[in-house]
Amino acid sequence: MPKKNTPIPIITLPPDLDVGILFFRTSIKSLKGLVKEVQQAHRDNWHLFTLQIAGTTVMEVDFQMNIIKSHAAAYMHPSQVHRVVAFKDADFYSLIIDNKSLKPEYLKMLEELSPVKPLLLDKKTFALLNDIASICIKIFNNKESKLRASLLKDSCHTFIAAILSQYLAQSNPTDTSTRYDIIAKAFKSALEENFTRIKSPKEYAKGLNISTPYLNECVKHTTGRSVSYQIQQRIILEAERLLYHSNKSVKEIAHELGYDDHSYFIRLFSRVAGMTPLAFRNKNRE
Repeated sequence: MPKKNTPIPIITLPPDLDVGILFFRTSIKSLKGLVKEVQQAHRDNWHLFTLQIAGTTVMEVDFQMNIIKSHAAAYMHPSQVHRVVAFKDADFYSLIIDNKSLKPEYLKMLEELSPVKPLLLDKKTFALLNDIASICIKIFNNKESKLRASLLKDSCHTFIAAILSQYLAQSNPTDTSTRYDIIAKAFKSALEENFTRIKSPKEYAKGLNISTPYLNECVKHTTGRSVSYQIQQRIILEAERLLYHSNKSVKEIAHELGYDDHSYFIRLFSRVAGMTPLAFRNKNRE
């Protein structure tokens, strides 16, 4: 059993980077020294975009198995707990970028989209992304260029935009967002930022300058579920992450998630997850 109060590990960017960006091509051979680290459940303090060129990468992301095959793109949000389960002849490009280096408009879109699954690309889109990735890596490796930082940011944002456009096309193919969609996205963004502090649908509605019934109508129309359901699911997901990947006590987890009364938190978790927090921890650590 791990030491008490072990937190979920966070892998951080090297401190000596002049720009908060890493772009590299990786094969299973070059990953030998890092395999152990990435096979342990962790979070990153960056956004991760990958383009799978060949082979297969299997990842567990928030208790779901993702199989990333060749000619696929994938995005990982910093909040997601994940680990690599297996590589098979894997060859892929990776873009790592921190919040400060990411365009605010792209950051907003990614917050609204997340979480997303790996996306299989058609030949034309894959070829385009592969070409952009080749340019990005050349710029990244050209340390002597006087405009390297600007060139790198611009080229990497082109890569991000190309991936984003595919996810956006998949989530909203006709590009005709309704008022319901816009409000539901705004709620999701507010929820992600405030779920440990704000638990009331009324408070979220107030923050969006709309009535609680109207917020509920918009969210229900878009997701099929109520605002209260979405709030509870986000809290329980974070609780499950902490129960499984850390050794914090249930009381500590309840406090971290904004509950002073840990007995109430236990009742909430048991009702939503169908078992007590300790039963969930014991079941998933067997």
